[in-house]
Amino acid sequence: MKTNFFKVLCATAIGLFGCSDDQNPIDKTTVNSLDLTRYMGKWYEIARYDHSFEHGLVGCTAHYTLQNDGTVKVVNAGYKNTLDGKYTETAGKARRPNAQVPGKLEVAFFANFYADYWVLELDENYTYALIGSKKDKYLWILSRTPEMESEDLNWVLDRAKTRGYNLDDLIWVAQ
Repeated sequence: MKTNFFKVLCATAIGLFGCSDDQNPIDKTTVNSLDLTRYMGKWYEIARYDHSFEHGLVGCTAHYTLQNDGTVKVVNAGYKNTLDGKYTETAGKARRPNAQVPGKLEVAFFANFYADYWVLELDENYTYALIGSKKDKYLWILSRTPEMESEDLNWVLDRAKTRGYNLDDLIWVAQ
């Protein structure tokens, strides 16, 4: 009985707090510099880990707009199952909770329930990015264009793999 309770408690803690397997730790170090003004605009989702809030969506984009108060308006959009499917859009907001850690943002789509949005990799021209969170189950590859140059994509994939992410879990998003 105690063993089952302990297993349930551990599984719950991992789900809630994003604990990683000590055998395969993931490097979630964020970028040292992030110019929010340059980051604004439209990004295309190239690949992601599957999760409930984007399940079955293709043609996914994120559009970021810097607000006067320093927060960011976020509009995520996509199509259900096919590029001809039902269009869906969700608006939210993002903020930088700690200016000393510029790559760690938070995003909320429901009231003030914020989730992590960590910029792990970002090229110098702000044309592609690798996004994660404190939980190992979230990962996105974003690009300013619907398709990435193979050299750039290979670099991002190599960085994700070097950090400890399982590339086999990526879903490639039709654009």
